[in-house]
Amino acid sequence: MKKQTMILTLAAGSLVLGLGFGFAQMGQGKGPGAGAGYAQVQTQPLSEEAKNALLEALTGPEGEYAAYAMYTAVIEKYGEVEPYVSIRKAEAKHIEALKRQLDRYGVDYPAENPYLGQVSAPESLEDAAKAWAEGEVANVAMYDRLMEAVKDYPNLVQVFDHLRAASQERHLPAFSLAAENGGTLSPEQMQELHDTFASQRGQGQGNHGGQDCQQQGQGQGHGPHGGAGPRAGSGH
Repeated sequence: MKKQTMILTLAAGSLVLGLGFGFAQMGQGKGPGAGAGYAQVQTQPLSEEAKNALLEALTGPEGEYAAYAMYTAVIEKYGEVEPYVSIRKAEAKHIEALKRQLDRYGVDYPAENPYLGQVSAPESLEDAAKAWAEGEVANVAMYDRLMEAVKDYPNLVQVFDHLRAASQERHLPAFSLAAENGGTLSPEQMQELHDTFASQRGQGQGNHGGQDCQQQGQGQGHGPHGGAGPRAGSGH
């Protein structure tokens, strides 16, 4: 989402700056059951730094809302192409994982994705794949940077770790492969990615089982991001 090919428009950029971390006043972020009830069950209050890190992971220019909106822009322009369709499904799961944590701590956030309709797809699918390979690198760097802010919260470390791993180990390889193949992946390539990541997940499950963010099914519909493909599952 940084670099010219990410093509987050000026409108979206200014939107993020305007939103900042002041979502508390928006009052639209959480559904039933969120808020004070969640906050009351916490034994350890959420620090300002950890709260901001959670919000950035969801709403920042390199976060999950922005990734979902960009995949949507590509699909709207080019149709139901892979790995975007599968990876967008994974992004929806990532968004829900972060929302659950925000609800758990009673932190307000925008319920609707502010990037939808505010970003433009690249001029070609090949450009899009190259851009999103860069975007996954930026997403990994974001989680690396934010990890310090949540180090005292094991549940948040676990969620961030799984989302980072999805970007690094699944989505990035999928977009890199797509970039080498004119911008898209065939069903056979998606299946190969799925098999590869399912195998990797099986080997590493001892370290990543039982995660709070329920990433287990993430790779089923998307390549690299959930054990089936890039940042999306079979192929943020």
